[in-house]
Parts: sequence; structure tokens; C-alpha cells
Amino acid sequence: MFELAPFAGLALLLGFKHSYDADHLIAVANFLRKTQTLKSALRISASWALGHMITATIITTLLYVFRESVLNAVLSNFDKVVGVVLIGLGLLSLKDLLGFHTHRHSHEGSRHSHPHLHENESKGHIHKHMLGIGIIHGLASNDELLILFTASLGLTTLGNILLGVAVFSIGVVAGMVLFALLFSYPLLKSKSEALYKAVTVVTGALSVGYGVRMLL
Repeated sequence: MFELAPFAGLALLLGFKHSYDADHLIAVANFLRKTQTLKSALRISASWALGHMITATIITTLLYVFRESVLNAVLSNFDKVVGVVLIGLGLLSLKDLLGFHTHRHSHEGSRHSHPHLHENESKGHIHKHMLGIGIIHGLASNDELLILFTASLGLTTLGNILLGVAVFSIGVVAGMVLFALLFSYPLLKSKSEALYKAVTVVTGALSVGYGVRMLL
């Protein structure tokens, strides 16, 4: 009889590990560098993870019904789509170098200067974009999800397998939220325009470079 508890533990660990795929971190970092609060950073990471969860559920259902036939015929091409998305995000980040601005503003009863970007997009649009990027990422580089599906073959119903995917997604959320905190906190505490520019250059260049690598 299949033991559900070890399977859930495996799903959680695989989800946490999966969130730290390089293409995931690079894409999310391109948005996190523009956040003004930790709350916004957490919402961005959660929006990405929600999109990834939607796709993971769909892929698992297709695997259950058709096994690997659909995966081999279609999903292998989505790495290139992710590559194109990363290149686009990187170029937009590098373009943002022209939008840095420093001025004084009030915060918690005191006035201080802080470098930031003037954004043309509303927060709602950013979260929608992250949801879409998460959906795209869920279509590519799913080695951990395939491991989870293989491990779940002892389950008897699709519902139990999807329960495992839900736990997997919790791991993805946890991993990405932790990354958002570690990435955003130093930037939000810093008042250095040079640091903001350096982070923008690094995230933009990595995004373009890794995108090209995925295309090749």
C-alpha cells in the first residue's frame, strides 16, 4: 500500500528545490529589484508560484491520462519560450538603468533619500505579469515534477496525485518566498544608488545570457 506521508514529504522537498531553478530565480529577480516594500516582494513571488501551480496541475493531469506521449511531443519545446521571455526581461531591466531617480521622502516620521525606479506599470499589472511568467515556467524544466509523478505511480487516483502536486506547489511557494525575502531586504534597506544599478545590471545581464543559453 502506498504511504502518503513519505510521498507528501518528497513532494514538499522537490517543490522547494524546484523553485531554485536558475531560470526561475533570474526571472523573479528582474521584478523583485523594483519593489518598494517586502509585502510587494512577497506578492510578486506568490503570483509567480501561483502561475507555476496552475501549469503543474495541468501537466500532471496530462501525464496521468496520456503518460509521456504528450510531454515528449509538446512540452520539450517550451524551454525555448522561457529563453525568449528571459531575454526580454533582461533587456527591459537594462533599459531601466535610465529610469533611476533619487529624491527625499517621508517614511515612519523621518525624511531620507532613497534611489528607486519610476514605474509605468501598476502593481496589479506586475502581479499579472508574474502570474503569466509562472505559467510559462511551469511548462519547462520540470525534472522534479517528473520525479514526483514517477513516485506517485503507486497512488490509485488522480485526486491523490493532484494532492501531491498541491504539496509540491507549497514547497515552490516556500522556496520563492524565502528567495524574495533574502533578495529584497538588503535592497530595501540600502540607500545606495550604485547598489541598485549594480543589481539591475547583474540581473539584466544574467537574464539575457541564460535566455540565450536556453535557446542554444
